[in-house]
Amino acid sequence: RKKTMKKGKDNNMQIVKQSKLALLLLSSIFCLLSSAALAAPPTIEKPIAVLRALDKITARVQELHVPLNKPEIFGGLTIAVRTCRVTPPEEQPESAAFLDVTETKPDAQIASVFHGWMFASSPALSAMEHPVYDIWVTGCKDKDAAVK
Repeated sequence: RKKTMKKGKDNNMQIVKQSKLALLLLSSIFCLLSSAALAAPPTIEKPIAVLRALDKITARVQELHVPLNKPEIFGGLTIAVRTCRVTPPEEQPESAAFLDVTETKPDAQIASVFHGWMFASSPALSAMEHPVYDIWVTGCKDKDAAVK
């Protein structure tokens, strides 16, 4: 009877080890598949970001064509585009730009207003919050090309 009990325990231990190994293998496969599904599509860098800027006080809307790393001034804001990227034609259309926006206050103090990515398809996802100005990305383009 003791031998039978020991044999049963050994079988149970073996089943537990096999189950743990199978679970580990399945979770590894799941992680690999989910990370592949979440991988970002390739992007193409463009030299000019196309932005739309709104002055909420005067209701002035202006389209800005801002070259990379060449700051543009709109009202009291200085907008610097660090990169502007678009997805290739075979992917779902998307444009995104990494912006540094600063404001020069009346006492000549410079304050950071926005630092990060903005997406053309989802402007509210990463919006600049400012009481007077709104800025959003509408696309990226090559020099002397139509907006993309």
